[in-house]
Amino acid sequence: MKILKKATLKTLTSLIPFAINNKWIRPWLLKNMENRIYKDLIKENPDNRPLKVQEDKYYMGRAIFRSIDRAIKKGNLSERSIRGLIRVFLGNVFFGGFYQRIGYVKEFGERPPVFMTLSPGKQCNLRCKGCYAASGAEFKEKLSWDVLTKIIDQARELWGMRFFVISGGEPLMYKSDGKGILDLCEKYDDSYFLMYTNGTLINKEVAERMAELGNITPAISVEGMKEETDYRRGEGVFDKILEAMSNLRTAGVPFGISITATRNNLDVITTDEFRDFFFHRMGAIYGWIFQYMPIGREFTLNLMPTPEQRTGLYEWEWKLLRKDDVFVADFWSTATASDGCIAGARPGGYFYIDWNGDVMPCVFVPYTVDNVNEVFAKGGTLNDIIHSDFFKSIREWQFDYGYKRKPEEHGNWIMPCFIRDHHEKFLKVAEEFGVKPADEDAAVALRDRGYNEGLIKYDKRLQDLTDPVWEGHYLFPDKEKVSKEAEK
Repeated sequence: MKILKKATLKTLTSLIPFAINNKWIRPWLLKNMENRIYKDLIKENPDNRPLKVQEDKYYMGRAIFRSIDRAIKKGNLSERSIRGLIRVFLGNVFFGGFYQRIGYVKEFGERPPVFMTLSPGKQCNLRCKGCYAASGAEFKEKLSWDVLTKIIDQARELWGMRFFVISGGEPLMYKSDGKGILDLCEKYDDSYFLMYTNGTLINKEVAERMAELGNITPAISVEGMKEETDYRRGEGVFDKILEAMSNLRTAGVPFGISITATRNNLDVITTDEFRDFFFHRMGAIYGWIFQYMPIGREFTLNLMPTPEQRTGLYEWEWKLLRKDDVFVADFWSTATASDGCIAGARPGGYFYIDWNGDVMPCVFVPYTVDNVNEVFAKGGTLNDIIHSDFFKSIREWQFDYGYKRKPEEHGNWIMPCFIRDHHEKFLKVAEEFGVKPADEDAAVALRDRGYNEGLIKYDKRLQDLTDPVWEGHYLFPDKEKVSKEAEK
């Protein structure tokens, strides 16, 4: 999504030294950016999306601008971090690599993915209940430094990619050839990194180095308040998280929170107390919500938010975005802002590579047909991987479901997820391409009849609840417009 015109970005960048501490210039810049995205998204609507979908994107963009502005007002961001957000994140992520993308479009007829998620190592100093990655201290699997940098080099060269998400395991435990994740950020100082972390290893020295780099933002995992977080992550973890946040605020590093929403903690994370504590008192700029996916260690359908709870979460998130100017997002409730499912290296989307080099359509789709180590050894590239028949099949489903449809013909983007919201379709694709499970847990899930039938039943109930919202709020204005035009 092209949020700002180049001229606007140039003006914004040149005014950074003044805007950081100037209470008059900064509001003007903020208003200018909001007006710009309103015009680009809603008035121009270049991709011909449903109008209400474009409004969602506008509110999301506005919320992140205002969240950053609050952090600046409170003095929580260093000048170097602000420069990194504007020059690297906005400048290079949104506008860098333009010519590489043109070459890709000419060759393949569609835009490339804009980011990828990498889990360089499986090792973790915690052992959380229900971990999607089933990580722990005993696991030594990891990508070598040479392979890790080759992946990033190819993504930059082939697609102009400048945004990388680092997951795990615990990313700060990764070491290869004496190099760690912060060394990766230093090597690629014109790229921006979002790192999901448990936060327990962010001491003052680590926070200060992040601030010095200026191109990384940690998203710290929480499960609710102290009781919920310590229950899942271990006694004393919540206090360590608060200490990490204090270290980051002092150093001036932008940070957010990462929340696993389950059936058991939704009544906590959707409270005003939770919102005020983390976003206002602790200074989190953003929140990523991962609705519990029944994969990984001791997976169960019983931890998934119920369909009824999901509709409530949808309403809560959009209230924060539209009325409270708090930036929160997840891949389900706010999928309208990303034009639906972004898995499978979709144009503007992403894909996932784990510590073994297995390449998957999504972090939450632990099934693969290619391994990056094997492809590189044969002289192949990332392009060969994302143009596999498996990935193409997922993109074809995305295109047909809504991405390449007329506004009034879009599928329901409140339930966009290929593996969870449309599980029956996923099973057919998995069987057709003979996918390889990433681990034994994924293998068990694939052949568990009760598990698969339970998800299909879940999907039908969710559809009954959300289709009226999708039809009434998102599609009705466009269908009414088409009807009126036909009458003329």
